[in-house]
Amino acid sequence: MPTVFLDKIKSTIEKYHMLERHDRILVAVSGGPDSVTLLHVLHAIKREYMIDILIAHLDHKFRGKESEADRKFCEGLAKKYNLQIVSEEIDVPKIAKEKCISPEEAARFERYDFFKRTAKDRGIKKIAVGHTRDDQAETVLMRIIRGAGMSGLGGIHPVKDIHGFKIIRPLIEVSRKEIEFFIKDNHLEYKIDSSNEKTIFTRNKIRIQVMPVLEKDFNPNIKEVLANMAENLQAENDFITEYAGKKLRSVSKIKGNEIIIDIRRLKRHPEAIKKRILRAGLEKLKGDLRRFGYQHWTEIDDLIDSRPVNSRVDLPAGISIVKSSKHFLHLQGPF
Repeated sequence: MPTVFLDKIKSTIEKYHMLERHDRILVAVSGGPDSVTLLHVLHAIKREYMIDILIAHLDHKFRGKESEADRKFCEGLAKKYNLQIVSEEIDVPKIAKEKCISPEEAARFERYDFFKRTAKDRGIKKIAVGHTRDDQAETVLMRIIRGAGMSGLGGIHPVKDIHGFKIIRPLIEVSRKEIEFFIKDNHLEYKIDSSNEKTIFTRNKIRIQVMPVLEKDFNPNIKEVLANMAENLQAENDFITEYAGKKLRSVSKIKGNEIIIDIRRLKRHPEAIKKRILRAGLEKLKGDLRRFGYQHWTEIDDLIDSRPVNSRVDLPAGISIVKSSKHFLHLQGPF
């Protein structure tokens, strides 16, 4: 294995404290080049870090027999590396239709739900996924188009805590080209996901249509620029998030599944911090801020500043905010 490539990934692992000795790791493997590289690298450093590895593979039921071939390929990888594998089939297209959400959003939710269930069943706390620096750049661009704030423009975090599990991304600082060279040099086999070429999916459209134009006509290093921007914004966002969390405790009381905020204390803070305090409270109740849009924040501001007592704003996932008096907001989780 080329030492430069391996050393770069080990540097990322150490930089973000991704691994500790004797960790048990659930490795998400689709069969594509990124996940095959991730598995190969983690297996190569298995003894050095004294880690145990379990492979997880999910068939999203998007591609019929092609998906079945991917599962069999991943089972072959598990046998090759003498590792256990857990695989599952979930009809994501059907779920997306039932929930009236995009196939991308449904796939992401079901994929991580599968990873968390599998990890929980086996007492594993860390889940490794194969996002690269290219994925980082594409994510940032996608979020710019959607009008994200600082948190969203921070892109994909190298390490992220989700509901008691730690998602780690050891490949986040290597490019797709580096992985292609690594695959070739090590004669590794992998599967091609034909759906990655369909521009009906937003990320694919950005990768296939938008990014090449930006590289050709604006900046040949656009991926590096976007990834560097994300890293800088992550650092700033992490600081502000921690600060807002402390301020949330100073302006609120928690009663079960409810956070009661003193509006007078909240308004003493600058507008940017006030919004961050509210974000911290809502994230505490929901676990994340997915599906919260600009219109939701506008309604919350209007509730605080203009609406009468007993007014209410309903938010995604069964979250609501009630103005019980001129001085108190009640952030309520789903019951």
